[in-house]
Amino acid sequence: MLHIDGIWVVIVNFDGGAGNLRSIASVLDEGVDPQHVVFVDNASSDGSTELVDERWPDLVRVTNTQNLGFGAAANQGMELALGAGAQAVFLLNNDAWLEPGCLERLVACLVEEPEVAICGPLVLAGTQGTTVWAAGGAMTWRQNLSTLVGHGRPATALHRSNRDVDYVPGCALLVRADDLRRTGLLDADLFAYHEDVDLCLRVAARGRRVRLIGSAVVRHEAHGATGGGYNPRRKYMMGVNAIWFLRRYGTPVRWVGFVLFDVVPIPLLVLVGSFDGRWRGALAKALGHWHGLRGRRVTAAYLRAGASPLW
Repeated sequence: MLHIDGIWVVIVNFDGGAGNLRSIASVLDEGVDPQHVVFVDNASSDGSTELVDERWPDLVRVTNTQNLGFGAAANQGMELALGAGAQAVFLLNNDAWLEPGCLERLVACLVEEPEVAICGPLVLAGTQGTTVWAAGGAMTWRQNLSTLVGHGRPATALHRSNRDVDYVPGCALLVRADDLRRTGLLDADLFAYHEDVDLCLRVAARGRRVRLIGSAVVRHEAHGATGGGYNPRRKYMMGVNAIWFLRRYGTPVRWVGFVLFDVVPIPLLVLVGSFDGRWRGALAKALGHWHGLRGRRVTAAYLRAGASPLW
């Protein structure tokens, strides 16, 4: 029987500062064994790893000498968890934290519904209030290829319900160990962005279900390692990976929808962005599309300050 003792948690850090402490504390408050928490550091230089070591020396630690990206780092943690006999793995962003009872409700879903492979909570934005960051995700094959359900809106009964969704975002995602073994881990070549969507689609392709548990709540201050919003690095990564994602899942209709709704509007977004400062993000997304079409992947080296005129 699946229970809290069988859950391993993976948290990836890249210069996450003191935010890591809130994330880890919220997991331990749910009853997770500290030795079942894998803290993977992607060559941070802000002292955040030392803060974690000082407070919780018993966590499982993985220290990388370079930034491998979220996918590869999360896979390192999941491989350790699977090797140690985890029944399920919970991915949690280091800028997100659980409200009381969250993990218990997610585990109950997997216990009560064996056909569910992945479940995730309602994610609310910020430290208080009821603004939704994501109530699961839906594939649109248009702008950004998908959308976070309810993003930016007040939480409603629909957002707080339990229902099947196309995907749950990787900022808070519980997945059965058996499904990871059968489906495979995250696509590390995606570096960051779309890797969680890809995992959920691969799981669904096997006839397994992905479910939102709206009664479970995670809080998320969505900026983290990439700056969030219209940060040029974030938009660049999304642009590159959208092309690679379409190469895997695209149909003629999906490609056309993407071009019409994601590519064609970019000149207008650049123009509008010249008034509000977001033009760099729009151009970075276009650059990402171009690099993806040329077969390039996101790399840590290209994300360094000064590697592109856009950042």
